Amino acid sequence: MLKTKFHTTMVMNKYTKHLIPAILAGVLTLYSTSVTAGNEQRSGQAGATELLINPWARSSGWGGINTASVSGLEATFMNVAGMAHTENTELIFSSTSWFSDIKINAFGFSKSLDDQAVIGLSVMSMNFGDIEITTEDLPEGTGSTFSPSYMNIGLSYAKKFTDNISCGATVRMISQSIPDLSASGVALDAGVQYVSGDQRQIKFGISLKNVGPKMQFAGDGNDLTNTNSSANGQDFPMSYDMRVDAFELPSLLNIGGSYDFNYGTDHRLTVAGNFTSNSFSSDQFGAGAEYAYKTYFMLRAGYVYQDGNTTPFQKIQGESSENLTTVFTGINYGVSFELPLSNGTIFGVDYSFRKTYPLASPNSIGVRITL
Repeated sequence: MLKTKFHTTMVMNKYTKHLIPAILAGVLTLYSTSVTAGNEQRSGQAGATELLINPWARSSGWGGINTASVSGLEATFMNVAGMAHTENTELIFSSTSWFSDIKINAFGFSKSLDDQAVIGLSVMSMNFGDIEITTEDLPEGTGSTFSPSYMNIGLSYAKKFTDNISCGATVRMISQSIPDLSASGVALDAGVQYVSGDQRQIKFGISLKNVGPKMQFAGDGNDLTNTNSSANGQDFPMSYDMRVDAFELPSLLNIGGSYDFNYGTDHRLTVAGNFTSNSFSSDQFGAGAEYAYKTYFMLRAGYVYQDGNTTPFQKIQGESSENLTTVFTGINYGVSFELPLSNGTIFGVDYSFRKTYPLASPNSIGVRITL
């Protein structure tokens, strides 16, 4: 009797390990069909677009196309399932020079709970610098300044269900504020990764990002006071409560695959492809490659294409489409160095460059410590 119960429990555990990831993958796919995808007519209708910015230097170095192969803490942006491959503890700090005086700083921490489960924390903030306040009466400036505050904090959990399948989820808290106005919200990311092959060289990944309720700005900044004149010439103030419409989050679905070509034990070449189904813009296609010498040196590049994104610039500037991209498309490249230290500690430096037009090209630098 005990033997029968034990056998039944083992069988149930075996199938549960495969059933949960399969259900999650099915949910991600089914949800993606309910989202209006690849609709360029909805461009500009979503808010919180900072959620689309990859703050990490390593994965942004090949255009964020590594949905299938991303691992460690940086997976909290691309595909949180990859965080399940974190060993021990990982810390990352990354700084990005965006456009004009805009800076993006990101910090992350992940720790393995056992040989299967990992928890993580990621924080991203945008610094817009000081913006001069202007009014209708003083269009040249009042002498005062303000600085918007954009921040999001993600709490992540990932687990290896089998040697081949890992899943993960992130709950992300979003905050945006300017003087007298603020908005807050919450978004959910979820993902699955599958690894196969005798050398674990075949990888597949799917992730759903930025799913959550609408956000809306509120505060005293919505109140407007104006001075009106009556029929007898007397002035009297009137207050208006401005109603601000709520905005949706820029949800999207990533589907990617990669393959590792291993040349002996020292050299690896990974090729990857990715498809992004956007709810508020055209779909994107990306491809790239990464070369690695052991774990000491990595060089990567990628290209992301978005159908129709160059048409407005072509009409206005008469440029060829070969040189016209948006901030989230075009060529990307990056490099990483890792140095083993004592007691198993690894120190790494990552750099990425994203070529964009007509805006300045962002670049990121990151420092990572693996304990």
